[in-house]
Amino acid sequence: MSIQHHQPDEQAGQAVAPGRVIAVRGAVIDVDFGGQALPAVETAMFVSVGTGRQVLVEVQAHVSDTVVRALALQATAGIARGMPAHSTGRPIEVPVGTCVLGRLLDVAGSLCDSEGPLPDDVKRRAIHRPPPALSVQRGATRLFSTGIKIIDLLTPLAHGGKAAMFGGAGVGKTVLVMELIHAMAEQHGGISVFAGVGERSREGHEMLSDMRSSGVLPRAVLVYGQMNEPPGARWRVPLTALTVAEYFRDERKQNVLLLMDNVFRFVQAGAEVSGLLGRMPSRVGYQPTLASEVAALQERIASVGEAAVTAIEAVYVPADDFTDPAVTTISSHVDSMVVLSRSLAAEGMYPAVDPVASTSILLDALVVGDDHAAIANAVRRVIERQRELQDVIALLGIEELGAEDRQLVQRARRLQRFLTQPFAVTEAFSGQPGRSVALADTLAGCKAILDGECDDWQESSLYMVGTLDEARDRETRSRQAADARAVA
Repeated sequence: MSIQHHQPDEQAGQAVAPGRVIAVRGAVIDVDFGGQALPAVETAMFVSVGTGRQVLVEVQAHVSDTVVRALALQATAGIARGMPAHSTGRPIEVPVGTCVLGRLLDVAGSLCDSEGPLPDDVKRRAIHRPPPALSVQRGATRLFSTGIKIIDLLTPLAHGGKAAMFGGAGVGKTVLVMELIHAMAEQHGGISVFAGVGERSREGHEMLSDMRSSGVLPRAVLVYGQMNEPPGARWRVPLTALTVAEYFRDERKQNVLLLMDNVFRFVQAGAEVSGLLGRMPSRVGYQPTLASEVAALQERIASVGEAAVTAIEAVYVPADDFTDPAVTTISSHVDSMVVLSRSLAAEGMYPAVDPVASTSILLDALVVGDDHAAIANAVRRVIERQRELQDVIALLGIEELGAEDRQLVQRARRLQRFLTQPFAVTEAFSGQPGRSVALADTLAGCKAILDGECDDWQESSLYMVGTLDEARDRETRSRQAADARAVA
């Protein structure tokens, strides 16, 4: 594994005399500049650890007239008091442009793959940038088709919008994100930037091998700050990925899909950093700066001119508690909320998207059209009614319901099964080839079920299929098999 570090390149007028380390507490380092001018907050510094190794740190606070408190973005093993620290006079800068496509980067923009170094003239951008001015931003109303039935129907995504997938551990967030990368490459041919925030090494390896095998990698950039890295790396890695995405949007006028897995780990890393810096904790132990940190990240994701950054973010919900401050803060910034349900996952309803809790501001007749809005609302209403009747069914059985309610419950069960589908990224486990379904086919299938065309079908015929025609073929085959058995 070859790793390149961007060495300090002090420009005239910006250089600051070297300081020396006076304290090291885990990932927090105090540096004394002995009366010289102090580097500004968010300036990058390098601590020399001997044998040519340098540790990247970022200034977080001015403790006194001579001392700054900095946060290490790399392992601090080997740092001791008295070691020199050099300020670059600038924020952390990372490589951007076409030369990083197909590459794996860390928070500092260093290469973490074995594909050789970047060219010497590679462009670099600072990871701290203001969001685009409101006057140049463009509203997002063009739909982003995913080919996933339940998302396109109930929580449509927008080009240049922000969508978040909320769910506890093990309900399918990462699989859904990987399927969306696949859909982006297959249908839109756009550029994807993936930010792995506090993810496991195993997931990173799986993502890399899946992207290689599916041919997506040449159009993607992977930026990782893994679970075993210091909190500073996990805290800043979304900014690195966003900076790469912004370059393609602003300079090359290309649409970019920005995927973040997992934004909760970004908040969690911020809480660790806040504790290390000695700040007073806020609600549920989170950092007092939670709202402003999330806003600083989310407000940079926008459409400018003809190009857009479309963000799809996985958000871990701790202990399935959707009232958690981190979850509510992130949800206030997104256009589409895809809520994953543990109970649906337990029933095998994949993707385990909760059709009632999931919402999108785009599900409006003025945006998606009257037919789409009407069918989506009817589907949601039928499934909601079925849930209300669930207790009665559990106690007394479905036979005790009135004819109308019984019919409604059966249609709701068929709708839920029709809204499942096999994914391309799970083909190795399920043995079923993935299905990508056009919105028109999804709407036609749901309308047919709501109108009662499938009332006499077996529920299993609608489970894990693509279009309704595929389910019809399956139903026909099962009836023919039943008839053959009856004759025999």
